Amino acid sequence: QVQLVESGGGLGQTGGSLRLSCVASGSPFNLYAMGWFRQAPGKEREFVAAISRSGLATHSASSVKDRFTLSRNNAENTLYLQMNTLKPEDTAVYYCAARFDPLGDDYFAAEYAYRYWGQGTQVTVSS
Repeated sequence: QVQLVESGGGLGQTGGSLRLSCVASGSPFNLYAMGWFRQAPGKEREFVAAISRSGLATHSASSVKDRFTLSRNNAENTLYLQMNTLKPEDTAVYYCAARFDPLGDDYFAAEYAYRYWGQGTQVTVSS
């Protein structure tokens, strides 16, 4: 099974940028569709963005579209989330997630589609 470790969170400013990384280990990274989710204080976890195992297909939530860019480097077993034009409402714990998808090349936006999760990284955006 795959293990996921997120990094890159921290304090950002409104209008600024942060880049999150998620490093996978323990299983071939290119067999997994990946996603980012976030959970703000007092709220349920929500979908942010997803990418197919090849990286050719991506999908983002409307709240982050045109601001966040999801990418992956299969050679380096790493998933990235480039977050630009940050807003205070982006404050949350961000989780990367993996779904074993060896025969497909789809993205998945539903939380229940993912079996493997990282521990999360805190992103705080000051106004």
